[in-house]
Amino acid sequence: MPIKIETLRCFCTVAQTGNLIEAADRLGRTQSAVSMTLKQFEDHLGKKLFEGERKNRLSPLGKQVFDLSLKQLRQFDQAVLDIEAAVNAEHGLLRIVSVPSVAAIVFPKVLQHMTQNFPGVKVELRDTDTAQVLDALADGKADIGIASGYHALNGVTALPLFEDRFGLVCAVDHPLMTQTSPLVIDDILSVPFIRNALCDLIQSPRFHEAIGQADVTIHNTHSLITMVRTGNWVTVLPQTVADFIPEATAFRPIKDLPEQRQVYLFVSERSRFPDLTNATTKFILSHGT
Repeated sequence: MPIKIETLRCFCTVAQTGNLIEAADRLGRTQSAVSMTLKQFEDHLGKKLFEGERKNRLSPLGKQVFDLSLKQLRQFDQAVLDIEAAVNAEHGLLRIVSVPSVAAIVFPKVLQHMTQNFPGVKVELRDTDTAQVLDALADGKADIGIASGYHALNGVTALPLFEDRFGLVCAVDHPLMTQTSPLVIDDILSVPFIRNALCDLIQSPRFHEAIGQADVTIHNTHSLITMVRTGNWVTVLPQTVADFIPEATAFRPIKDLPEQRQVYLFVSERSRFPDLTNATTKFILSHGT
């Protein structure tokens, strides 16, 4: 029998819940129907996907099938959402994905511009990290992306948007924030430091040597700032990120770290509504920062 998407959904739901009863409840099916679907799936494969009869432990093959199935389910569900969005976008659809620090600057201006000049156009805005911005563009799930650093993508045009300087971010009463002498990279060596993904954009060998022994890395900006606000940790971030952090934290330039983060605007050449995408691109370049 051909493997259907609902067969994969049934299998993944059982694997995630670890039992037939809860899986059946999530799927809106009877327990016997779920059990039968699993049996037919295993019969088709000629291998067991679970160890034992309780369905709470995957077999080695089951683990591989689960990873592959879950990926396909996510792609299928996203495709359905994209199709429905396209159907409902009678007057156009614009999808913008941005790193959070720039989204906070650009998104309000873009929304105001769109509502005033393009009534009826559907707009989807999402903030995420640079890697996922690029993935969305590559997969055709975004028309415009805003990310840190230059990245070559097939079918995507990269345009420089702005630059901002890196600096120390810590609690307002932290000794490094209140010291009278200019702040230098060596000062970072004297205090607990939290590494973040944006640190990788800095090319300075001295900086990476200084933070090379950092034991803690936090990728989520909100969690990072929460730790910094305690006064026990410091980090390095671009100034635009620091502009949106709570008042209990502050930004300070580092004298011997003049490097700047480069932020690029990425524009898909495969946009379904190219005129809309191009018009918004021009607006962001002239008003976005």
